[in-house]
Amino acid sequence: MIRDYDYLIIGSGLYGAVFAREMTNKGKRCLVIDKRKEAGGNLRCEYIEGINVHRYGPHIFHTDNKAIWDYVNTHCEFNHFVYSPMANYKGMLYNLPFNMNTFYQLWKIKSPLEVRKYIENQTSGFNKINPRNLAEHAIKMVGEEVFNKFIKGYTEKQWGREASKLPCSIIKRIPIRYSFDNNYFDDRYQGVPVGGYNVLINSLLNGIEVRTGIDFFSARSHFSELAQLMVFTGKLDEFYEYRFGSLAYRSLRFETEYRPINNYQGVAVVNYTEKEIPYTRIIEHKHFEFGKQPGTVITKEYPIEWKKGNEAYYPVNDLYNNNKFKKYQKLADCESNIIFGGRLAEYKYYDMHQIIASAIKKVKTLHY
Repeated sequence: MIRDYDYLIIGSGLYGAVFAREMTNKGKRCLVIDKRKEAGGNLRCEYIEGINVHRYGPHIFHTDNKAIWDYVNTHCEFNHFVYSPMANYKGMLYNLPFNMNTFYQLWKIKSPLEVRKYIENQTSGFNKINPRNLAEHAIKMVGEEVFNKFIKGYTEKQWGREASKLPCSIIKRIPIRYSFDNNYFDDRYQGVPVGGYNVLINSLLNGIEVRTGIDFFSARSHFSELAQLMVFTGKLDEFYEYRFGSLAYRSLRFETEYRPINNYQGVAVVNYTEKEIPYTRIIEHKHFEFGKQPGTVITKEYPIEWKKGNEAYYPVNDLYNNNKFKKYQKLADCESNIIFGGRLAEYKYYDMHQIIASAIKKVKTLHY
């Protein structure tokens, strides 16, 4: 049976856009559809008063993979932004990630050797413990004081669960340094697209048919007949009509406002680490591109539990949900004409460079 397209790609986020770009470059006919009104997924920016606003939370591209860095730079120019957020705990400001600036602000200790000894004294009771959860892992890493001030409240807001009931893997992403280095990431390459992420997405999807405002599930049988192969980047449990029940996700609510002042907080992101403050962070978007605009735009980010109808942002990768996901994955593994990729379809936290690498790798495995 002759189809209109070689690939139907459901979702115009980074995985879908890269896959469509690579296949189009190989002469394949691709159709990209997305239920949102604009393409780009969570990378989509909104232009407000001359400022590119990260509508779905801050995105900083970072990687150690030169091939991936070169790849994105063929589609747009990146600036030299370095992510150096601050933490606000009870009105006091501290540098992130945990480094000598943070430790000096806490304890007025200047020597890395003395800081190491100080932390070792706080963690000595946990040396022989094999951490079973995030709380135990964090305390073993940095001690109870740092855990209670900077990790516990923020993490429990973010995930809606007690730190003692969350997996260790979440906290392993946070670096600890015994130097005065405020760069959050260790990666060699880092930046934000000049002109915002819409520039990157528009380049990836240039010349490709994209239909927005279309819900695949509203006409599933129709869209399934359009192409030889399908690429699905949405929620895997939804694809299989929640056969084994819903997987758990965290969602987000954003409150964005324009302020007629030049500079609100002096940094792109301030994390609010105490649990009593309902939002996790305030984002001031102009700092991602070193803006000189007379006004500014800020966004307060509120984590909420996902429910049907909300956007799913983060998979809750605890043992219960991971085991449930494996049941869905077995169904997906049996599909011969469907490719599942991206954070939601794979129920896995990905950074942007990992998503790009995953999409390119998948393209290379396919026979044209």
